[in-house]
Amino acid sequence: MLDRFSGSTITVAIAATAVGAVMSASITATSAQALKTSWGEPDLQGIWTDEYDTPLQRPAKYATQEFFTETQRAELDNARAAVLGRFATEREINGAYNAATFFSTKRTGARTSKIADPPNGRVPPLTPEGQKTAAAEREFRLALLQSTDTCKKNAAGCAGGKYEPTTSPRRAEASPRYNTGRLNRDDGPEDSSLAVRCLTLGLPEFGGATGSFRRIVQTPGGISMFYDVGQGQGWQRNIVMDGRPHLPAGIRQWFGDSRGHWEGDTLVVDVTNFSPKTDFLGSRENLHLVERWSRTGPKTLAYEVRIEDPTVWTRPWTVKQEFTKQSEAENRIYYEPRCIEGNYGLPGLLHGRRVEERAFAEGRGPDPRTVDNVGGVLSVQQDPLLQ
Repeated sequence: MLDRFSGSTITVAIAATAVGAVMSASITATSAQALKTSWGEPDLQGIWTDEYDTPLQRPAKYATQEFFTETQRAELDNARAAVLGRFATEREINGAYNAATFFSTKRTGARTSKIADPPNGRVPPLTPEGQKTAAAEREFRLALLQSTDTCKKNAAGCAGGKYEPTTSPRRAEASPRYNTGRLNRDDGPEDSSLAVRCLTLGLPEFGGATGSFRRIVQTPGGISMFYDVGQGQGWQRNIVMDGRPHLPAGIRQWFGDSRGHWEGDTLVVDVTNFSPKTDFLGSRENLHLVERWSRTGPKTLAYEVRIEDPTVWTRPWTVKQEFTKQSEAENRIYYEPRCIEGNYGLPGLLHGRRVEERAFAEGRGPDPRTVDNVGGVLSVQQDPLLQ
């Protein structure tokens, strides 16, 4: 997995990128428009993925630089080869199977950030309401950690909190909002993160550390997209294309309600009606997306999404990605979700905590409330692409 970042390979990659740029330039609007279905719609069908690594937010040192130079990309790939190599090795030494099996290590993409607007490539500031909500959730999580060594030692996981030898009186409280992260308790399944529960975050979906694929299927009057994400948390969305309005406001769905139409050769999808149990960077039921999908060549698909939630961010913001078409023979998608953590690991976590509580009650072990089961993650040097 790590050999792809050797110097000779990077040289070939740069050359291939240059050739690709020439090929892209030669694709005229007419040839892109020729990619039609048998019933005359722009053909977006196939399996697509983003073949490069691009941070969501632009590192501050690049300011308003939207694209890397080829020299910068090569330098980053060289630096990342060493760091990510150590990262994977340390993970494997510590028994983390994810490094070798699930995590993607790709070359640096052309963009300095997926965020194209605002011009600084950063998520807009939170509104006062958004700040208040985030602070309430943070305070609750810290309260559950207050009697652990994490806070006693002033470790990073307790930043903003303080150590108290007694357990918090808030320990029996429900989370301020539906919990999507991991709490420092295992009183029930919903104290665990969505990933541990084999649930996916949903839209918008940008790939993340494990990469992602999406298969687009079109029929006259309908479009379906299957997302293969995470460790088998696959899911499907159906886009209504017949002009009907959104569902009533009282009907909420995990992946929202997608209503699409064509603007020339671009598929425009308006997504609303998200469930308050979903969470995208703090945005929940008020999340509003406007997606634009455009075929730019035989093997390229441009994606743009405008993200808005006036209760969370001070302004809308926009993300751009370019997907590459994959061989369907070599990239078979298994539509049966394959995540096993929720089937086996989660019951084990709950059972283990009950055993610890019983042992403590019998004087045979520490108080589980003083043990941090959220932290303890291996600390490694950060990916240079994110610095």
